[in-house]
Amino acid sequence: MKEFKIEAITENLHAVLEFIDRELKLVGCPMKIQMQIEIAAEEIFVNIAGYAYTGKSGLAVVRVELHPEQPSIDITFIDHGVPYNPLAKADPDITLSAEDRQIGGLGIFMVKKSMDEVKYNHLDGCNILTIKKGWRSDS
Repeated sequence: MKEFKIEAITENLHAVLEFIDRELKLVGCPMKIQMQIEIAAEEIFVNIAGYAYTGKSGLAVVRVELHPEQPSIDITFIDHGVPYNPLAKADPDITLSAEDRQIGGLGIFMVKKSMDEVKYNHLDGCNILTIKKGWRSDS
């Protein structure tokens, strides 16, 4: 497992994605899967940067755990910000037009649909959100 600590500001998104991409390349992750993971990681990190610390700055921790034998990856995002479980909100009604839909929730909905598993926990004052994605080794 590798860990990356960085200030939770949107300007650091590129560094977070580079860290994740480096790890994915080590296990030969297919580009299509890598792009899905990047979109999910971007959504989560930008939300942490924008909302976790309510106008102040704070740290985000990104942990990557590779499972080359499966192959799959677990990415855990940890912050000490305001407690918030993004999975508790109901999924948006995507059958409605954009004008009729409530604002918010579409990003985490996309994360839940594109990842194999998404888990949230609040422990010791930390928001802990983990995404898991696997792929076939012959793809």
